[in-house]
Amino acid sequence: MMTKNQINEREQLEILTMEQLVPSDHLVRKLDAAIEFSFFYPIVEPLYSTANCPFLTDVQKVKILLN
Repeated sequence: MMTKNQINEREQLEILTMEQLVPSDHLVRKLDAAIEFSFFYPIVEPLYSTANCPFLTDVQKVKILLN
């Protein structure tokens, strides 16, 4: 039997930011500060359809691979 407390615990939502999840001395933060990724967009722009709206940007995908 489910009690009222069990139902409320499942409905709680916790919002975290990347600032909270990634330590300040993490390699990803150092790479982000050292590399300007804006050059990447014009390189890959011709490879995508105009109708396609990707969930992750190309820069985000590269950063994930570097992690």
